[in-house]
Order: sequence, then structure tokens, then C-alpha cells
Amino acid sequence: MRDEIRSGHATRERKLAVCAGSASLPIEERIELLSILASDPENQIRERAAGVLVEQPVESILSALAHPEAPPQLFTFCAVHFAAKPGVADAIAKHKLCPPELLRIVARHLSTSAVQSLFDNLELLSSAPGLPAALGNSTSLTAEQQHELQEIQKTTLEAEAAFAEAYTVAEIDPEKRITLVQRLARMRVVERVQLALKGNKEERSALVRDPCKVVQRAVLQSPRISEQEIESFAAVSTLSEDVLRQIANNKFLRKNYTIGHNLVFNPKTPLDITLHLLPNMNLPDLKALTMNRNIPETLRKMAGRLLIQRSRRKEEDD
Repeated sequence: MRDEIRSGHATRERKLAVCAGSASLPIEERIELLSILASDPENQIRERAAGVLVEQPVESILSALAHPEAPPQLFTFCAVHFAAKPGVADAIAKHKLCPPELLRIVARHLSTSAVQSLFDNLELLSSAPGLPAALGNSTSLTAEQQHELQEIQKTTLEAEAAFAEAYTVAEIDPEKRITLVQRLARMRVVERVQLALKGNKEERSALVRDPCKVVQRAVLQSPRISEQEIESFAAVSTLSEDVLRQIANNKFLRKNYTIGHNLVFNPKTPLDITLHLLPNMNLPDLKALTMNRNIPETLRKMAGRLLIQRSRRKEEDD
């Protein structure tokens, strides 16, 4: 019966049996089929299915939404009729099969954690129609989320000079850099986010210096970025502390010694991060840190202490 209704080949009698509850079905499966029948071409079946569906308890609705193969009709019906019910909007937004256009409908009912899940998926956040504006109506937004939304919704940068200054140090051919700066200055933030995710190495090298933090974060989320690029980013003292912190907080990237080395030697890296990475440094690098006047004194002293401890231990082992 489930296959027949999902494929549109069920008889009228079968459909009415689902609406009446005479068919022996688990409640989650019945809700799924009712959501499909709620858009049936026949008025009577459509109205009966919808009438039964709106009377279902929210617990059963959530169980149906948790099914890994939930149909799009279920998301649509729940977005329209159940979004204000506890947990329903979150369940819709977090499902991998949820149609992106429905996120705008449920946005104002999302919890803070569900909103953060969307912020972590910049590809979806920047491409779903009207989603950033709809999220602005949510009462669950944190101050940081509100700030990011304001950045995403900016239509123009205040001044092209901000790009030019930020990208002057990028390792890009001067003529290409001028063209790139002019092109980026005409882009909205959401367009620069998309470029950060899908662009080439030169564009990422420029966009990681973007004045907008959301764009910077998108660069590091790009599926095309290489570890070698991130190694070079970790050494750049003109990048924002936010970018360096994001690199350091990535557990996978922390396994790369060069990235850790570049972060520790970068005077712009926050002290709490460099102190955490310091024990991973080898003896030659610890010695170099003790003589580096560009890093904070606290880090230099800690490197000296660690160098003495390691040297003594090495002598004892020998």
C-alpha cells in the first residue's frame, strides 16, 4: 500500500482506507501516507486526509519526520500546519531531504541550535531563497547570529577601498588583483559566500581577507581548499584572529605539523591557542621561539621552559 500511494497508483478504496484508519499501518507510516493524500487530485480524499492529519499528536508527527525517507509532501504539510509545535520546525530543518524553500516558512520557529546548524552550512544559508531575511524574524537568535545575519544581508560594501587594502597583501598578480577587487566590490555578501565556497585558489586567497567574517568562514568551508592553502593562511599575520582561531579549532587540521607551526609563529594568533599548540613543537622550533621577538613574551618564556625540560629529558635518555 505504501508503494502504491507513494507512486500514485493506489486505488480510491486504498486511499480511503488510509484516511479512515481501517488499514493496518504503523502510525508513522499512516502519517506519511496521509501527507501524500493531502495533495491528492480528488477533493474528497484531499480534504479527508488533511482533516485527519491535523488532528495527529505532535509526538507522532515528529516520529514520522524522523524517517530517513520521509516524502517531500510530509515536510510541506508540517511546515504549513505544525511548524509552531514544539520541535517540529527543528525536525524539518535538520532533515537532509527537506526542500530548501521550506526553511523560509519554518525559520521563525527554529531553536537557537537549529539556527546554528544552518549558520554552519553556509552553502545552504546563502543559496536558499529568502532564508536569511526569514531567520531575522526568529526570537531564538543569539547576538552573534544576529550580527552574522546583518552581514549576510548587506547588498554592497561600504567602500571598495576596504577590499583593496585587505587584498593588497594577497599573493595575486597586481593586474588580476585590481580586476578581482572591482568584481568583488559589486557583489553582495551572499554572492561572495558562494564564490568563497566554489571559487578558485586566487579568489579564496582574496576572500579569506574579506572584511565580512561570514565570507572568511566560507573560505575555510570550501570543499576545494587544500591543506597547503591553509598552511599558508596560518602564517599570514594580516588575517583576522577569527580566521586563525577557526583553523586552530579544526581537529583534522591540528594533525598537520606545518599548520600548527605556522600558527604558533604567527604573532596574530591568539595566545590561548599558541599556548595550547606549544607542546606539539619539536626542539629546534622551541629554540627558535625563545629567540623570536615578534611573539608574546609569555609564549616565549613558556617555550624556554619547555625547551629546558625536553633537553634534560633527552640527556637522561641518552
